[in-house]
Amino acid sequence: MTNGFILVNKDSGITSSRVVQAVKKKFQFKKVGHLGTLDPMATGLLILAINRGTKFSSLLLDSHKSYAAEITLGEQTDTDDAEGEVLFTKSVTSAHDEVKKELLSFLGSNLQHPPIYSALKVKGKPMYKYARAGIVVEKAPRMITIESIKNISINLPIVSFDIVCSKGTYIRSIARDLGAQLDCGGHLSGLTRLTQQDFSLSDAKTIDKITEKDIIQLSDAFNHLDSLHIPETQLKSFTNGSAIDLQVAHDDLIKVYSPSGEFIALGRMTPAGFRHEYLV
Repeated sequence: MTNGFILVNKDSGITSSRVVQAVKKKFQFKKVGHLGTLDPMATGLLILAINRGTKFSSLLLDSHKSYAAEITLGEQTDTDDAEGEVLFTKSVTSAHDEVKKELLSFLGSNLQHPPIYSALKVKGKPMYKYARAGIVVEKAPRMITIESIKNISINLPIVSFDIVCSKGTYIRSIARDLGAQLDCGGHLSGLTRLTQQDFSLSDAKTIDKITEKDIIQLSDAFNHLDSLHIPETQLKSFTNGSAIDLQVAHDDLIKVYSPSGEFIALGRMTPAGFRHEYLV
């Protein structure tokens, strides 16, 4: 069975779930899942987990991401992006310095309200379904972190920049909130995901050009971690989930190999001993 990850360069106009289905059908994989949704309008890096790679999805879902973003000020939409209905337009009267100052105010950790058109669920139902039905629902703001905002270009009403952010950040919400802070409205008019974890858009391919040779092996996806080999005498206990007696200097995740050199798990030192957290 083929296991690992595929880096897709997603085109605009296609949903992340459609990318998943297209790759699954193309290679007849049993399981495929994406590691962080890109809105249909957005382009760029979409990481897919293949078969047993899906067991390791949470590690990459939690990773920071970077984007090239474009915001159009002076026009507010109901979806906070260019695909929505225009709610109002307003002249942009702010000077460049003020726009830049307000944009940089998003740096650091802040509470962010998600767009009303999002896949986040309220009472088990995605928010966008309530929005389409004209029902207003409240979703508690979430703490997100903006690590950097660089390469800022302001050519009003267009503001473009590169941003590095934590899991769960909606760039659409930043567009909406920037427009609100400048009292002119705003929406996200362009978005390209550039990186996620240690993976880059420059290494991704469009669906039609991907081959099985492009699959990143599970162990190669975690080259930043230390590794060890489990002794044959402890292998069965370890794979069965028991804590084993090994001398490990830290409690970070470690790549674990069998005595024959096969990647079998990611493990961690616990008070009870060394045990696996993610088993292939």
